[in-house]
Formats: sequence, C-alpha cells, structure tokens
Amino acid sequence: MQGSSSSRPLDGITVVSLEHAIAAPFCTRQLADLGARVIKVERPEVGDFARGYDERVEGLASHFVWTNRSKESLTLNVKADEADDIMQRLLQDADVLVQNLAPGASARLGLSFEALHERFPRLIVCDISGYGGDGPYRDKKAYDLLIQSEAGFLSTTGFPGEGGMAKAGCSIADIAAGMYAYTNVLSALIHRERSGVGSHIDVSMLESLAEWMSYPMYYAYNGAQPPARAGASHSTIYPYGPFPAGDGETVILGLQNEREWQAFCEVVLQDVSLAGDARFSSNAKRSANRAELRALICTTFAALSAEQVIARLDQAKIANAHVNDMHGVWQHPQLEARHRWVEVPSAAGPLPALLPPGRNNAYTPQMGGVPSLGEHSVKLLRELGFCNEVINDFESRGVI
Repeated sequence: MQGSSSSRPLDGITVVSLEHAIAAPFCTRQLADLGARVIKVERPEVGDFARGYDERVEGLASHFVWTNRSKESLTLNVKADEADDIMQRLLQDADVLVQNLAPGASARLGLSFEALHERFPRLIVCDISGYGGDGPYRDKKAYDLLIQSEAGFLSTTGFPGEGGMAKAGCSIADIAAGMYAYTNVLSALIHRERSGVGSHIDVSMLESLAEWMSYPMYYAYNGAQPPARAGASHSTIYPYGPFPAGDGETVILGLQNEREWQAFCEVVLQDVSLAGDARFSSNAKRSANRAELRALICTTFAALSAEQVIARLDQAKIANAHVNDMHGVWQHPQLEARHRWVEVPSAAGPLPALLPPGRNNAYTPQMGGVPSLGEHSVKLLRELGFCNEVINDFESRGVI
C-alpha cells in the first residue's frame, strides 16, 4: 500500500538550480520527486533553451516536460547588477545549488563552491559539466553525442562496417550524468547530517558514461579485441537479439546458458537433435557459427506469428520481448497494470507522466506541474523580501 504524500524524504530541502538541457534538470526533477522544493533560475524571455527543442506535447517541448515537473520557475538575468543580491538571498535558506552552465560561468558569477562555502557552510554545490572541473578537456564544449563518442559508446553500437556506428536514441550521456548528480546530492545530504557542513560535487558526463562502458572496457582489457558492433544483437552471446517472425513482426530473445539452449531446441525450434550439434554445443561455438544458426532459427520462425514465437519462448522459459515503438510503450499493459501513469498540470492542460521508478510504501512521489517561464518569479521575490515596486522595476528593466 502506498503511504501518504504528506511526508517525503526530501520535504524541507530547498534546491536552487541554474540549469538547462537535460543533465541538471533531470537531477533536480528527481530531487523534486522526493519532495524537495526546486527553484529553477532561467533567463528572462528565453528560459531554459530546452523549452524550444520542439512543440510535441500540446505545444510544449518533450524534453522540458519530462525533466521539469514539480519545479518553480524564476526568471533572472544573472549578469544584471541586482542578480548577485537575489542569488545570495535565494541561497541563504537553500540546501543545494545545482548548475550546468558553460565551463567557468558559475565561478565568474561568484557561485563556485569556494566563493560560497564561507558564507553558506551547509550549502551543497553540485557542478555538472562535460569533462569535469579540471584536466585538459575542462573547457571543451560537450553535447550528448560528443560524449557518446569520447566515452567509446559509439564504437559499440550500430552495425559492422564503415559508417555503421549509431548513437543512442535518447540522451544517454546526459541521463547518466543526471543520475550520478542525483545520487551524489543524496549522499552529500546524508554526509551533511553527520558532519554539519556542505560539500562540493563535481560530476562529468564523460566519467558517468565511462562508468557505464566498464564491461566493454574490461572485455578489451590489456589490448584485447573490443566487442564488435552487432546491431540489436549481442556481440558475444548467441542467440541473443532480434529475429523475424512469419507475420512481419520481430521478436527479441536471449539465451544465457546450456539449460536454456536445450529448452530452446526442444520447445521453440522443436528439433531435439540440434541441441547436440557440435557446431552449437557452447555459447562460444554458437556465437562463432551464428550465421548458420540464425538461418535455422529464421526458417522455423517463418512459419509462426510473433505471438506464436513468444508463446513457445514463454513455455520454454526463454527470455523474450516485443519490439515496441513509442506508441507501444504508451500503451504498455505492464505499466498500466501497475498504475504507473498519473496526470500533472501544465500551461497546456493536464499531461500524462510516469511515476518515478521505485515504488516505496512509505510515501508517494511529488508530481507537480510543469512550470511556465517565470511563473513563480513574483511570488519568490516577495518571499525574498522584495516589495512590489522593486519587483515591477526589475520586470521593466529585464532583470527578471
């Protein structure tokens, strides 16, 4: 049973974020999911440039809707003379500052950990960048595709041959950095409870994705041959990947051990003799002779529909999956059965949103609205002690 939404792990925690694109917004949205108050500082008139990526969600940008629910939007020209006073007032009661501005930008604004720590000793500062706060790549621009390339991800994805590389279909480097920033902030909050002081977190997209690439790196250890590009198949395990069925659909399947190979032959291919075929008597041999084995599998599957193939695979207890497009995921029966969809408000009206992964019986996640640009500016400035006359002056001069 789900617990009450009135008590969440990060209730009472305030996060100020100078963020754009994906990595930092994804980090702070997850902090908001756990109850944190997240104040998103955006440029006047333009805002987070991810607001303009597309208009696919009732006129709103798909990336922005995904990573910015449950936040408050404050517009602020951080280069204006008044911006320093506003930021200092914001940080007075904040627990965490997250930023993924251009390299060196936060330091030039006086918002580095070193500049803030003496005045705000309990403040946690999390810097997210492409390559980290030091080293020869520190000042290089870093976009998701560039980090996929630098971290070796592109060398393992796609198909064999010249020009066969393929990027991930989502912003995997940004997502990795956002996840590690999120967990590092949680760790820093625990550390502060014990030590009484805040700390500095330096998260890089390169290091985050390099961690995820550890298996292929170890596979290529000490100059060994790296895993080959294998499309949607596995580079070293076979059969593992997509196979066509007779109705034109595709089924993904994966075998992990010899018991499963025996069951695959008996139940799915219905050819007991194949289990003892010397060409396929181990995973290494099946992988080496994958072209011959694929031909045998495809011949059997050609007489079956995808659902019939999946039924045989389920009977044999062989792992399998449908090949869903995005429409299939929207309608996924498992997500529906587990009540993973809720609605959140936005300027475009109610929008569907997935509950964050991990269901805790002690609380429900915060699922607030997607903020309009500057929606909370006046309210926040009033909270900081500015009167209406000053706020109006800020608006007229483009400070907010």
